[in-house]
Amino acid sequence: MQLHSIAENVLKTYCENFEGRPIIVRSPGRVNIIGEHTDYNEGFVLPAAIDKATYIAVGKSNNNNCTFISINYNEVFEVSLSAALAPVKDWPTYILGVVDQMIKRGYGLRGFNLMIQGDVPIGAGLSSSASVECATVFALNELFQLHIPALELIDIAQKAEHIFAGVMCGVMDQFVSILGKKDHVIKLDCRSMEYEYEPLQLKGIKIVLLNTNVKHSLASTAYNKRRNECNEGVELVKKKIPRINSLRDTTPQMLQQYVEPIDKNIYQRCRYVVEENIRLLQACESLKKGDLSSLGNAMYATHDGLSKEYEVSCKELDFLVDYVRNVPQVLGARMMGGGFGGCTINLVKEEFVEELIISTGNAYTQHIGKELTAYIASTADGASLIHY
Repeated sequence: MQLHSIAENVLKTYCENFEGRPIIVRSPGRVNIIGEHTDYNEGFVLPAAIDKATYIAVGKSNNNNCTFISINYNEVFEVSLSAALAPVKDWPTYILGVVDQMIKRGYGLRGFNLMIQGDVPIGAGLSSSASVECATVFALNELFQLHIPALELIDIAQKAEHIFAGVMCGVMDQFVSILGKKDHVIKLDCRSMEYEYEPLQLKGIKIVLLNTNVKHSLASTAYNKRRNECNEGVELVKKKIPRINSLRDTTPQMLQQYVEPIDKNIYQRCRYVVEENIRLLQACESLKKGDLSSLGNAMYATHDGLSKEYEVSCKELDFLVDYVRNVPQVLGARMMGGGFGGCTINLVKEEFVEELIISTGNAYTQHIGKELTAYIASTADGASLIHY
């Protein structure tokens, strides 16, 4: 069968460096269509796996040593499984974090050789790190025939990010990298971990990601502050209605009654989250009907909420969304991710994609003074073994 060019290169380079026939695995990056800053409030998210992925070739070594080679970075990293594993700088830490989790859970790993290459853009908010973690855990599960269930693979990958990379991410990125499905989004309940697939039929429509190429230093402190503000809002409602444990349990009316009179700022933050969950459930109904126009309108509403109520946008993101807002060939757009930089996600009619990228790029450089980077993505399946 015809291999993807990266899979072919990973296989070829593995065979040039190691003996034996490896297995090859791919695990994708992701976009989140709608449902931002809802995950840590026990709400819903609506991600899709995309056709940009990490590819890994892996085979057993004949001792307890491991060699990792990154084609992207042209670097080699070696480690012994007999020694205690610890976080390191850059790309190997995501692989080591997964190995550490598997060993601690009692899974019998022995030495292995690993070749890695990917085309998930780094730093663009498309979850390149989760893609590496999920490709690694999926590959080692296959190589050593461990029969680990999908939800535990996801948990191993998430904990690797928490403990070795030091990023306390939600579960969405790893979840969709393992369980994504082409032409579908996953409606994931971040409280119960229940999920279902909703159709995302993008006939004649492309997902276009416009990268601001900025990351403001506000991001991490603002993220923690927003989490605290949401918790404060919950506590205010809880004083009156003790059964309330998260914003997932609250309604706009409760917020209006018990939060707004006391703290308008907290009210604004909480109202965005509650309304975003409502928007997401309505978006799922739109997808069932194939109504991408309504989905697009919801995306614009989400951006406005993130910008004006939750206040995690920035002038660069706002410029990109406002620039396309009245373009009929763009169905919807919004900032995606934590905020203060990164990408906007746009649903664009296929024939207009090139023109949009050029005109938006020119306007962005003229008004913002920075270069714009564009990525075109399609939906894809989650992690899988590549047969060859």
